[in-house]
Amino acid sequence: MEPAVEKKEAEQEEQQLPQARKDDAPAAAAAEEDEADSEETERRNRDLKAGLHPLRRKLVLWYTRRTPGARSQAYEDNIKKIIDFSTVESFWVCYCHLARPSSLPSPTDLHLFKDGIRPLWEDPANQNGGKWIIRFKKAVSGRFWEDLVLVLVGDQLDYSDDVCGVVLSVRFNEDILSVWNRNASDHQAVMTLRDSIKRHLKLPHSYLMEYKPHDASRRDNSSYRNTWLRG
Repeated sequence: MEPAVEKKEAEQEEQQLPQARKDDAPAAAAAEEDEADSEETERRNRDLKAGLHPLRRKLVLWYTRRTPGARSQAYEDNIKKIIDFSTVESFWVCYCHLARPSSLPSPTDLHLFKDGIRPLWEDPANQNGGKWIIRFKKAVSGRFWEDLVLVLVGDQLDYSDDVCGVVLSVRFNEDILSVWNRNASDHQAVMTLRDSIKRHLKLPHSYLMEYKPHDASRRDNSSYRNTWLRG
């Protein structure tokens, strides 16, 4: 083969490689999702054989405690994994030993997320999503937090596959609950999730819910200010 012909064919192959990789990306993501589903199925089968009551999703509890006024430490460095659980039995063992909101110092965050999703805006499962935000007086936040945890553990929210996790943020004058979802641009899913949260928490009409996409949080470096949508 002539050198010029070889060079031309090599250039054509190089031009085709990026497109091939691009085409392979959805297939690779689908394969990873199928593998994760297979692992979840195997886990549930093992739990059933052991006489336990498996959850649909394995969940992880995280804890964040920041020193007031100290802004030098990266947020991710403050997030600590407490425990994970995948059955009703292991959940109750964990929850019965979990501190109640009224006993937690300010500022503190508890994050209950699906396994494989970190409670960070930048996590691949969260980066295109956002969160619904509800502010509570401290006297009542514990009851609503417990209800929200049970709703997530029981996989009861509408568009539950779109839900990433829930957060309790203990602050000086109030406590804030938030529900994180994957896709902030899917208006129907966002609004249906809002209605589902209201229904399951039996939220009084006087409570306002606010929504904020995570990309907005990244821009203004704030979780709860400058919300995008109210309802």
